[in-house]
Amino acid sequence: MPEVMLGFPRQWVEFVDPADPGHLIKADLTWLTSRWTCIFGRGCQGIDAGRPDAGCCVHGAHFSEKADRKRVASWVEQLTPEQWQHHRTGHKKGWTTKEDGEDKTRVVKGACIFHNSVDFPGGYGCALHHLAAAEGVSFIETKPEVCWQLPVRRSYENRTIEDGTEYLVIVLGEYQRGDWGPGGHDFHWYCTANSDAHVGEEPVFVSSRDEIVALVGQPAYDELARLCRARTLLLENGRFDLGLSPHPADAAARDLARQADPH
Repeated sequence: MPEVMLGFPRQWVEFVDPADPGHLIKADLTWLTSRWTCIFGRGCQGIDAGRPDAGCCVHGAHFSEKADRKRVASWVEQLTPEQWQHHRTGHKKGWTTKEDGEDKTRVVKGACIFHNSVDFPGGYGCALHHLAAAEGVSFIETKPEVCWQLPVRRSYENRTIEDGTEYLVIVLGEYQRGDWGPGGHDFHWYCTANSDAHVGEEPVFVSSRDEIVALVGQPAYDELARLCRARTLLLENGRFDLGLSPHPADAAARDLARQADPH
Protein backbone atom coordinates (compact mmCIF):
# COMPACT_ATOMS: atom_id res chain seq x y z
CA MET A 1 0.00 0.00 0.00
CA PRO A 2 1.54 3.36 -1.00
CA GLU A 3 1.95 6.18 1.47
CA VAL A 4 -0.79 8.76 1.55
CA MET A 5 0.04 12.20 0.24
CA LEU A 6 1.00 14.62 2.99
CA GLY A 7 -0.55 18.05 3.24
CA PHE A 8 -4.03 16.72 4.05
CA PRO A 9 -6.23 18.68 6.50
CA ARG A 10 -5.46 18.04 10.15
CA GLN A 11 -7.30 18.95 13.32
CA TRP A 12 -5.12 20.71 15.87
CA VAL A 13 -5.96 21.71 19.42
CA GLU A 14 -4.34 24.18 21.81
CA PHE A 15 -4.73 24.52 25.55
CA VAL A 16 -2.80 25.95 28.47
CA ASP A 17 -0.66 23.35 30.23
CA PRO A 18 -2.45 22.66 33.55
CA ALA A 19 0.95 22.33 35.22
CA ASP A 20 2.42 25.59 33.85
CA PRO A 21 0.35 28.61 32.77
CA GLY A 22 3.33 29.83 30.74
CA HIS A 23 3.12 26.81 28.44
CA LEU A 24 0.68 26.08 25.63
CA ILE A 25 0.19 22.54 24.38
CA LYS A 26 -0.46 22.38 20.63
CA ALA A 27 -1.32 18.88 19.44
CA ASP A 28 -2.23 17.19 16.18
CA LEU A 29 -5.39 15.26 17.07
CA THR A 30 -5.55 13.70 13.60
CA TRP A 31 -2.25 11.96 14.28
CA LEU A 32 -2.79 11.17 17.95
CA THR A 33 -6.16 9.51 17.28
CA SER A 34 -4.84 7.56 14.30
CA ARG A 35 -4.30 3.81 14.37
CA TRP A 36 -0.59 3.92 13.59
CA THR A 37 1.49 1.27 15.33
CA CYS A 38 5.08 0.10 15.01
CA ILE A 39 5.22 -2.96 12.75
CA PHE A 40 8.93 -3.68 13.20
CA GLY A 41 9.37 -7.37 12.40
CA ARG A 42 5.76 -7.53 11.17
CA GLY A 43 5.94 -6.02 7.71
CA CYS A 44 8.22 -3.02 8.26
CA GLN A 45 10.28 -2.56 5.08
CA GLY A 46 12.87 -0.26 6.65
CA ILE A 47 14.09 3.15 5.58
CA ASP A 48 17.08 1.66 3.73
CA ALA A 49 16.48 -0.92 1.01
CA GLY A 50 19.87 -2.45 1.80
CA ARG A 51 18.90 -3.19 5.43
CA PRO A 52 15.13 -3.66 5.51
CA ASP A 53 15.51 -5.83 8.63
CA ALA A 54 16.90 -2.85 10.57
CA GLY A 55 13.73 -0.75 10.31
CA CYS A 56 14.59 2.86 11.15
CA CYS A 57 17.68 1.82 13.16
CA VAL A 58 20.06 2.28 10.23
CA HIS A 59 21.91 5.51 10.96
CA GLY A 60 22.42 5.21 14.69
CA ALA A 61 20.93 7.52 17.29
CA HIS A 62 22.02 11.03 18.21
CA PHE A 63 21.81 11.98 21.88
CA SER A 64 19.73 14.97 22.86
CA GLU A 65 22.15 16.07 25.60
CA LYS A 66 24.87 14.77 27.89
CA ALA A 67 22.31 13.48 30.39
CA ASP A 68 20.71 11.37 27.67
CA ARG A 69 24.05 9.73 26.82
CA LYS A 70 24.89 9.23 30.50
CA ARG A 71 21.55 7.55 31.21
CA VAL A 72 21.92 5.18 28.25
CA ALA A 73 25.51 4.40 29.22
CA SER A 74 24.38 3.18 32.64
CA TRP A 75 22.11 0.65 30.95
CA VAL A 76 24.69 -0.38 28.36
CA GLU A 77 26.88 -1.59 31.24
CA GLN A 78 24.10 -4.00 32.21
CA LEU A 79 23.83 -5.62 28.79
CA THR A 80 25.23 -9.15 28.57
CA PRO A 81 26.66 -10.93 25.51
CA GLU A 82 23.50 -13.02 25.50
CA GLN A 83 21.39 -9.88 25.11
CA TRP A 84 23.60 -7.81 22.82
CA GLN A 85 24.99 -9.23 19.59
CA HIS A 86 27.74 -6.59 19.36
CA HIS A 87 28.69 -6.73 23.03
CA ARG A 88 32.33 -7.53 22.32
CA THR A 89 32.67 -4.89 19.61
CA GLY A 90 30.93 -2.28 21.72
CA HIS A 91 33.23 -2.80 24.68
CA LYS A 92 36.39 -3.18 22.66
CA LYS A 93 35.94 -0.33 20.17
CA GLY A 94 33.27 1.74 21.89
CA TRP A 95 29.58 2.08 21.16
CA THR A 96 29.50 5.81 20.33
CA THR A 97 31.09 7.98 17.66
CA LYS A 98 31.14 11.63 16.66
CA GLU A 99 29.11 13.08 13.81
CA ASP A 100 29.26 16.81 13.16
CA GLY A 101 30.78 17.16 16.59
CA GLU A 102 27.90 15.41 18.36
CA ASP A 103 27.83 12.01 20.05
CA LYS A 104 25.75 9.25 18.50
CA THR A 105 25.60 5.47 18.62
CA ARG A 106 27.97 3.71 16.24
CA VAL A 107 26.86 1.99 13.07
CA VAL A 108 28.05 -1.60 12.64
CA LYS A 109 27.38 -3.52 9.43
CA GLY A 110 24.79 -1.04 8.25
CA ALA A 111 22.76 -0.64 11.43
CA CYS A 112 22.92 0.80 14.94
CA ILE A 113 25.34 -1.10 17.14
CA PHE A 114 22.45 -2.08 19.43
CA HIS A 115 20.50 -3.71 16.60
CA ASN A 116 20.46 -7.51 16.93
CA SER A 117 20.01 -9.46 13.71
CA VAL A 118 17.02 -11.67 12.99
CA ASP A 119 18.88 -14.91 13.83
CA PHE A 120 20.49 -13.66 17.06
CA PRO A 121 19.40 -16.02 19.89
CA GLY A 122 19.05 -13.16 22.37
CA GLY A 123 16.26 -11.53 20.41
CA TYR A 124 15.79 -9.64 17.17
CA GLY A 125 15.83 -5.85 17.28
CA CYS A 126 17.08 -3.34 19.80
CA ALA A 127 19.15 -4.84 22.62
CA LEU A 128 18.25 -1.90 24.85
CA HIS A 129 14.56 -2.53 24.19
CA HIS A 130 14.94 -6.17 25.18
CA LEU A 131 16.89 -5.12 28.27
CA ALA A 132 13.99 -2.94 29.40
CA ALA A 133 11.60 -5.87 29.09
CA ALA A 134 13.96 -8.14 31.01
CA GLU A 135 14.36 -5.58 33.80
CA GLY A 136 10.65 -4.78 33.98
CA VAL A 137 11.08 -1.09 33.14
CA SER A 138 9.87 1.09 30.29
CA PHE A 139 12.10 1.32 27.23
CA ILE A 140 11.96 5.07 27.86
CA GLU A 141 14.51 4.39 30.59
CA THR A 142 16.98 2.40 28.50
CA LYS A 143 16.92 3.83 24.97
CA PRO A 144 18.17 7.18 23.60
CA GLU A 145 15.48 9.85 23.65
CA VAL A 146 15.21 10.08 19.87
CA CYS A 147 14.50 6.35 19.69
CA TRP A 148 11.62 6.23 22.14
CA GLN A 149 10.07 9.51 21.00
CA LEU A 150 9.67 8.53 17.37
CA PRO A 151 7.37 8.79 15.56
CA VAL A 152 5.78 11.34 17.90
CA ARG A 153 7.53 14.65 17.30
CA ARG A 154 7.93 17.29 19.98
CA SER A 155 9.02 20.73 18.90
CA TYR A 156 8.85 24.21 20.41
CA GLU A 157 7.59 27.61 19.35
CA ASN A 158 7.70 30.96 21.10
CA ARG A 159 4.57 33.09 20.97
CA THR A 160 3.81 36.58 22.18
CA ILE A 161 0.19 37.72 22.04
CA GLU A 162 -0.94 41.32 21.66
CA ASP A 163 -1.10 42.09 25.39
CA GLY A 164 2.54 41.11 25.74
CA THR A 165 1.93 37.71 27.32
CA GLU A 166 4.61 35.24 26.27
CA TYR A 167 4.12 31.50 25.91
CA LEU A 168 6.35 28.54 25.20
CA VAL A 169 4.33 26.39 22.79
CA ILE A 170 5.01 22.66 23.02
CA VAL A 171 3.98 21.07 19.74
CA LEU A 172 3.14 17.36 19.46
CA GLY A 173 2.68 15.93 16.01
CA GLU A 174 3.54 13.25 13.49
CA TYR A 175 7.24 12.77 12.70
CA GLN A 176 6.95 12.96 8.95
CA ARG A 177 9.57 12.29 6.28
CA GLY A 178 10.46 15.94 5.97
CA ASP A 179 11.21 16.21 9.68
CA TRP A 180 14.29 14.03 9.12
CA GLY A 181 15.77 16.71 6.88
CA PRO A 182 16.33 16.53 3.11
CA GLY A 183 17.40 12.88 3.34
CA GLY A 184 14.03 11.83 4.71
CA HIS A 185 12.49 12.07 1.27
CA ASP A 186 14.99 9.50 0.02
CA PHE A 187 13.95 6.81 2.51
CA HIS A 188 13.08 3.53 0.83
CA TRP A 189 9.93 3.23 2.95
CA TYR A 190 8.43 5.19 5.81
CA CYS A 191 5.70 4.20 8.19
CA THR A 192 3.76 7.13 9.64
CA ALA A 193 1.72 7.85 6.51
CA ASN A 194 1.71 4.26 5.25
CA SER A 195 -1.50 2.28 5.53
CA ASP A 196 0.46 -0.89 6.30
CA ALA A 197 1.36 0.59 9.69
CA HIS A 198 -2.07 2.01 10.54
CA VAL A 199 -3.35 -1.26 11.94
CA GLY A 200 -3.13 -0.64 15.68
CA GLU A 201 -5.78 -1.89 18.06
CA GLU A 202 -5.48 1.36 20.00
CA PRO A 203 -5.04 4.97 18.87
CA VAL A 204 -1.63 6.57 19.23
CA PHE A 205 -2.58 8.63 22.28
CA VAL A 206 -3.26 5.35 24.12
CA SER A 207 -0.52 3.11 22.71
CA SER A 208 2.11 5.84 23.18
CA ARG A 209 0.81 7.06 26.52
CA ASP A 210 4.10 6.64 28.40
CA GLU A 211 6.05 8.49 25.73
CA ILE A 212 3.58 11.39 25.61
CA VAL A 213 3.53 11.70 29.40
CA ALA A 214 7.33 11.86 29.34
CA LEU A 215 7.17 14.59 26.69
CA VAL A 216 4.50 16.89 28.16
CA GLY A 217 3.80 15.68 31.71
CA GLN A 218 0.84 13.88 33.27
CA PRO A 219 -1.53 16.88 33.70
CA ALA A 220 -1.16 17.90 30.05
CA TYR A 221 -1.55 14.30 28.93
CA ASP A 222 -4.78 13.89 30.90
CA GLU A 223 -6.34 16.91 29.17
CA LEU A 224 -5.01 15.81 25.79
CA ALA A 225 -6.40 12.31 26.27
CA ARG A 226 -9.81 13.77 27.13
CA LEU A 227 -9.84 15.74 23.89
CA CYS A 228 -8.63 12.73 21.90
CA ARG A 229 -11.35 10.52 23.36
CA ALA A 230 -14.00 13.10 22.45
CA ARG A 231 -12.73 13.26 18.87
CA THR A 232 -12.57 9.47 18.61
CA LEU A 233 -16.17 9.18 19.81
CA LEU A 234 -17.37 11.69 17.24
CA LEU A 235 -15.55 9.82 14.46
CA GLU A 236 -16.96 6.49 15.59
CA ASN A 237 -20.44 8.02 15.48
CA GLY A 238 -19.88 9.23 11.93
CA ARG A 239 -20.00 12.94 12.73
CA PHE A 240 -18.15 13.90 9.57
CA ASP A 241 -20.58 16.82 9.17
CA LEU A 242 -18.45 18.56 11.80
CA GLY A 243 -15.51 18.65 9.42
CA LEU A 244 -13.77 15.73 11.11
CA SER A 245 -12.03 12.91 9.27
CA PRO A 246 -9.68 10.07 10.22
CA HIS A 247 -6.02 10.09 9.33
CA PRO A 248 -6.09 9.14 5.62
CA ALA A 249 -3.79 6.16 6.22
CA ASP A 250 -6.30 4.63 8.65
CA ALA A 251 -8.63 1.88 7.49
CA ALA A 252 -11.62 4.06 8.45
CA ALA A 253 -10.53 6.69 5.93
CA ARG A 254 -10.16 4.09 3.19
CA ASP A 255 -13.66 2.79 3.97
CA LEU A 256 -15.03 6.31 3.61
CA ALA A 257 -13.27 6.73 0.29
CA ARG A 258 -14.78 3.50 -1.02
CA GLN A 259 -18.25 4.60 0.09
CA ALA A 260 -17.81 7.91 -1.70
CA ASP A 261 -16.57 6.21 -4.89
CA PRO A 262 -17.63 2.53 -4.94
CA HIS A 263 -16.10 2.10 -8.40
